[in-house]
Amino acid sequence: MRVQPDDTSRQAPAVRPRGWLRATIVATLALGFVGAAVGFIGFLSQLRGVEIKPARNADGIVVLTGGSSRVSDAMELLAGGYGKRLLISGVHPTNAASDISRTLPDNHSLLRCCVDLDRSAVNTRSNAAETRRWVKERGFKSLIVVTSNYHMPRAIVELSHAMPDIELIPFSVVGDRWRDEPWWTSGVTFRLLLSEYVKYVAAELRVTLADIGIELLPDGDQPTGSTAPRRPATAQAN
Repeated sequence: MRVQPDDTSRQAPAVRPRGWLRATIVATLALGFVGAAVGFIGFLSQLRGVEIKPARNADGIVVLTGGSSRVSDAMELLAGGYGKRLLISGVHPTNAASDISRTLPDNHSLLRCCVDLDRSAVNTRSNAAETRRWVKERGFKSLIVVTSNYHMPRAIVELSHAMPDIELIPFSVVGDRWRDEPWWTSGVTFRLLLSEYVKYVAAELRVTLADIGIELLPDGDQPTGSTAPRRPATAQAN
């Protein structure tokens, strides 16, 4: 009497590798998710919930346009003597100082004497490049950086990479929406923070690679041929 071969024993080796592959993929995805969640929590821990005046004065002040009240807060710092001059980086090319002065009626004299406008920057990286030129021309050694609290970590990454020898003093602007409701209760704010976290991680990665000699993009402004639309003076996206 012939004994039939055991089909189960023949199929087992083929089934086992597929099971290990599936488990490996699931474990990798789980670790990636946990890593991203931990990184996001670390990113959130850097964000200030209240505005705190700089602990000391600096040679200059730079404000990166894009969020509500950034420019007015920067003007208040300039009026308070926290810096000698102010650079407003990311102003729309068609906007003049008079356009800005209409939104800041109490600061006409400061705008005329002590404010410079940068109309070239289109993103945070080019903000840093234009700020570096301005700082070098003025001979400044320290700088107060004014931008929204959620944007500050990425701004510091870009600015410190562009100007490693300049002391940067952050001044985080806290918007009304951040004050009025916890970020986790607002879908709009939560999506904004997730988007900014992704940009922050990308900036950290690019800067880290640049430090070891791997440039993903040439240092400086936007790639040649960029024609991305720009928003009005103090409402550009960073």
